[in-house]
Amino acid sequence: MANKSSSLRSFRHRNYRIFYPAVFISNVGTWAQRVAQDWLVVTDLHKGGAELGIVTGLQFLPTLFVSLYGGILADRFSKRKLLMITNGGGAITALIMGYLIISNRVTINEVFILAFVLGLFSAIDSPVGQSFTPEIVGKEDTRNAISLNSANFNAARLVGPAVSGLLIKAFGTGPSFILNALSFAIITITLTFIRDHELQRNAPSQEKPRISEAITYVRSRPDITALLFTVFITATFGLNFQIFNALMATKVFDKDAGAFGGLGSAIAVGTLAAGILSAQSEQRRRPKFIMFTSALFGLTLIAISTMPTFLAYALFLPICGVIAVGTMIQANSYVSITTPSALRGRVMGIYLLVFLGGSPIGSPLIGVVSDAIGVRQAIAICGAVVSFGAGITFVLARKKLAAFDQDQKRNAN
Repeated sequence: MANKSSSLRSFRHRNYRIFYPAVFISNVGTWAQRVAQDWLVVTDLHKGGAELGIVTGLQFLPTLFVSLYGGILADRFSKRKLLMITNGGGAITALIMGYLIISNRVTINEVFILAFVLGLFSAIDSPVGQSFTPEIVGKEDTRNAISLNSANFNAARLVGPAVSGLLIKAFGTGPSFILNALSFAIITITLTFIRDHELQRNAPSQEKPRISEAITYVRSRPDITALLFTVFITATFGLNFQIFNALMATKVFDKDAGAFGGLGSAIAVGTLAAGILSAQSEQRRRPKFIMFTSALFGLTLIAISTMPTFLAYALFLPICGVIAVGTMIQANSYVSITTPSALRGRVMGIYLLVFLGGSPIGSPLIGVVSDAIGVRQAIAICGAVVSFGAGITFVLARKKLAAFDQDQKRNAN
């Protein structure tokens, strides 16, 4: 059994041991569907970057309206039961999409609608899932579990796109959606085996939690506020490999579905490494370090936009992945661990709103810019925005961060 110093110590918790593999299967299904959805839009339905950006934007649009409410639900009701509802809904949505494709009835409008519906379930699922982790493993193992969860997500990112690429080549895009529906069903069933009495949680509040409490708390924390600005810029303009890879593979390098799926697996090499390294590290990075790595990530995007061949592009993807995901893991764990448990669900709802809420704007914009001036130019612009945004955030926040650090040291003494 893992001890307190082990990078696998979260597995000493029985609930985590049975939940982790189910989450991996669900993540494989998610990545398989993402690849299939992009291929469906760009190749099968013969659409361009603008439509691809709209689909991605619609999938994240509900985050703007629902994620904060998801955080409220997480602070008031059983997170396990909420996750069963959201994963069940995701299974039905993916199944409908798979059926429409296999029966040759799918149109771009149906892709738009079902992407939005899946986004509704995800917008509630994300803050609930984020705040469920501390309940499963306890506060002392939360940082380790967040890193292991990231490794899980990115190991699935290594497998899912490759599986989807093979399925698309052999059978078309429909089976990838069916695979995702089955993966949602598996995690829903697994949640029934979670032991409630082993969850480390506070009693649900008898008063209705108010999001205004979480907003007031975040505004009182200049470190979290600065991180949220950094995360917003990085996620909105930088974490768009779903679009970058689809357009580079099809529009720039003229590759097939197998090669496109391979790009998803290539970046997963770096993102998986980031998750593993974070799980082994006990150090909590300070906000200014996270801003620095965000700016560095922006520079790697500029570099990758210049790669002359498909192979060079694929080989550079892991470098982008390790820096990008390492930055996001540190930001996520910092916010989660430094937030009181009574507010964690709502604060993580705000975090997810910031993390995903820019996609409805950024994704269509990237698609339009790619169609207008070129894919490479769009990626380079995104990289510049990320680096500049992180740098400006640090310059504007450094005095408040220094004062906050001094207050924390005084309070500790």
